[in-house]
Amino acid sequence: MAFKQSPHMNPGEGEASYARNSAVQKTVQESMKTLIEEAVTGLFTTRNSYLVKNMVIADLGCSSGPNALTLVSAAIDAIHHHCVQQAKLPPKISVFLNDLPNTDFNTVAKSLATLKHSHEDFSYPIVITGIIPGSFYERLFACGSLHLVCSSNSIQWLSKAPDYLKESKTPMYDSDESLRLSRRQTVRDAYAQQFREDFTLFLNLRAQEMVSRGRMVVSLYVRCSDKPDFEFTQPWIPVMVALSDMALRDMINKEKFDSFHLPLYCPLDHEVNKIIEDEGSFEINRTLMHDPYGVMDKALINPRMMALWTRAAFEPLIVQHFGSSKEFMDEFMRTLELHLTSWGMEAVLSSEYPLAFMCLSLIRATY
Repeated sequence: MAFKQSPHMNPGEGEASYARNSAVQKTVQESMKTLIEEAVTGLFTTRNSYLVKNMVIADLGCSSGPNALTLVSAAIDAIHHHCVQQAKLPPKISVFLNDLPNTDFNTVAKSLATLKHSHEDFSYPIVITGIIPGSFYERLFACGSLHLVCSSNSIQWLSKAPDYLKESKTPMYDSDESLRLSRRQTVRDAYAQQFREDFTLFLNLRAQEMVSRGRMVVSLYVRCSDKPDFEFTQPWIPVMVALSDMALRDMINKEKFDSFHLPLYCPLDHEVNKIIEDEGSFEINRTLMHDPYGVMDKALINPRMMALWTRAAFEPLIVQHFGSSKEFMDEFMRTLELHLTSWGMEAVLSSEYPLAFMCLSLIRATY
């Protein structure tokens, strides 16, 4: 039986935990609030009067830590603000948080309890809060039950790495540069096809679960079409460079390194738009593009900080594949930090690394 990868962020509160290394994700969530506020206003102005009585909100890929409630809290605040301004009777609100089963749901559950208590002074209760473990590449909710769906920085995580690469034993990253360049198009095409299949499925499933004219606000890492793509720029490249270095030093078995395929792909922005158009269940209402580091002071971003961010996101998958120890991961981080230092932070953060956060506001087409 093939081993199935299960992406999740580092749990707990330690130095390399996601809870302490999610500043970039927090920035993009802040940029999504405007779209969420607009989505809430759109829901109240729809002709379906039942929306005023009940509203179900879901965050897909919520992860854990301080960011888990950012999006649903923004939606609840927007609902409250709209009702006060318009002197309308408030709806009953149900809030659901979803992520893969290996997520640190202990902290998520505590956050949900805090969310309920923090809004007790509002003129309406949050009548239901719940956790839905499972992949958002499968059905999670009843037909026509969701009014607002949010997802931040999650859709670039695939349901699996491309089967073709694993079956053909094609590495996603060759230590040998000439081999890497000769296979680059094969790797690119395989990941692009897997993303198309997964994102199409994601849209189709959400369309089944949402009410007509329901709203969805999502963000994901993308490559910018207006910037040169001399390399197959992906956020996993620093990870693979560090692991390749360790393989060359015989700290990792070469065959094991070559069989490591991360289930992650950052598409070009126009790829995303084309898939939405082809799938047909949603209309694009508005699109925003943001620098991954947003309002952060880039002068303060250093190699160790970026190495910690990377470890928080990728350590579980590395451990699943290599069976690594703390000493192994400490060496990975040291190697990664050395490479980031040698590249220079200015180069890493510049247009040579042309990644952006794409925020989309979508409307479920009429049934």
